[in-house]
Amino acid sequence: MPLPTGTPTYAQLRSALDARTAQMLTHVQQFVDLESPSNELDDLQRSAEFLADVMTQVLGKTPEIIPGAKGPHVHWKGGDNAKVLFVGHHDTVFPKGTVANRGFSIEGDIARGPGIFDMKAGIIQAIYGMSEIRECAQVEILISSDEEIGSYTSRELIEARALATGNVLVLEPSGNGDALKIARKGVGTFTVDIVGRASHAGLEPEKGINALMELAAQVQAIAAIANPEVGTTVTPTVATAGTSENVVPASAQITVDTRINLPAEKQRVEQAFAALQPTISGATLTVSGTINRPPMHESAALALYEIAKRVAPEVGIHDLQGIAVGGGSDGNFTAAIGVPTLDGLGACGGGAHADTEYIKVSKMGERAALVAAIARELVNG
Repeated sequence: MPLPTGTPTYAQLRSALDARTAQMLTHVQQFVDLESPSNELDDLQRSAEFLADVMTQVLGKTPEIIPGAKGPHVHWKGGDNAKVLFVGHHDTVFPKGTVANRGFSIEGDIARGPGIFDMKAGIIQAIYGMSEIRECAQVEILISSDEEIGSYTSRELIEARALATGNVLVLEPSGNGDALKIARKGVGTFTVDIVGRASHAGLEPEKGINALMELAAQVQAIAAIANPEVGTTVTPTVATAGTSENVVPASAQITVDTRINLPAEKQRVEQAFAALQPTISGATLTVSGTINRPPMHESAALALYEIAKRVAPEVGIHDLQGIAVGGGSDGNFTAAIGVPTLDGLGACGGGAHADTEYIKVSKMGERAALVAAIARELVNG
């Protein structure tokens, strides 16, 4: 479609996007039912191609599909000298086959489906929002394929485009109460591998080195690394050990979720993990992992959040809030390199990563209008 030529008021922008809710919802349904789990490369390829088709159809210009080791990224450019970068991801946490059992559904104002809230509806909303403003000629949209598994193949590209454009709007879903996200914790995952020695549990257990017993001791030591007073959480989340009921376990593994508020905690936590020592003679430990997403401090969001609060009433939002959350996003990366970043601009709803995941259909036009209004303000200085 051609670029808009007029300059509608923000109220008119909201009205136009409300009128396109059914169109948006059709694309959301197709996007959700075309499942795209992380690491499923064929599914992610189909998802990227679908998204590219939607962008071409709605925005009138074809994006670039950028190959990646963990799936393709989709990069749309309205033109040169962009001043705004929208960031999102099209991979989801739900395993392949989920859609067959629990695909898109709608009842009243609630639409459900795997990945609908985090974050397929938000991507569609932003595409439609950009189609209603001529300022989209100075906007970029970058949708990655590996955010849910750490953004290891997309981080460099995201940071480069963030620095080139100067402002980042993240299409992750809203917070509680439809709030924007103005601060996030830093996030990391650590793995502790334990090696012992197997023996017969009944005949000669004393000849073994029990990796499960070592695991029990290490779980306590790991949990003690946390510092709740400054918001640092260190949570063992997955543990495995043993092969048979009558064999002393020869190996074990602990996976640990870690979140930090303060940048200085990254070094302290990583050093604490590196300093872990076995408690049972003969056992060995190997620690891997890092805090790969730095904290997103609210100072990075302040200027953009002020713009959002200023334009929100003009698109019919009179109670817009900003909150700090524990989860990480690609906004952590862009904020950490000094680029103004505002998060939580995607769909309104709830239940991210759960079977109850949903969006509020009546809020789709509202949020599409909000992101378009913020983008217009940033383009026009």
